[in-house]
Amino acid sequence: MAHVELSLSDVFAPPAGSTEQESDNFGQWSGMVSRAAEPCLLIDAGTTVVAISSSGCALLCLGAPGDVIGLPLLEGGLRLVDFTASPSELTEQETDKIPPLLALHSGRLARGLLRVQGPNSDAGRTVDAISTPVLTDGVVAGSLTFLSAV
Repeated sequence: MAHVELSLSDVFAPPAGSTEQESDNFGQWSGMVSRAAEPCLLIDAGTTVVAISSSGCALLCLGAPGDVIGLPLLEGGLRLVDFTASPSELTEQETDKIPPLLALHSGRLARGLLRVQGPNSDAGRTVDAISTPVLTDGVVAGSLTFLSAV
């Protein structure tokens, strides 16, 4: 038996007096990610962290949002390790395949598991990541990633 759900909501309209930058698609996502209760992350086309939720920082062992915003994703303290018994850092070839970067480079939806390691921890934490490209004027301007602990 098919299951159908319907949701109605108000149309989003930028506030009166907002600038063009605030009302573009990428700018709207940036504001939403910054205020989100859910773990999520927004990077631009240069892989710089534009916005991250507080819960996203906690899940990825990154400290506070202000500590990573403006830094390249892989240079902002994110430590990705492999899934072996004694985890080691991923190579550059392997990090290119993580969902936020794969969605950015392919322009398509990407999903995968990440194993992150905190600065003071030997144990890794597994995170499910679902990423989608964010378009501005039909061009990939970044990627939006939703995260969940596994």
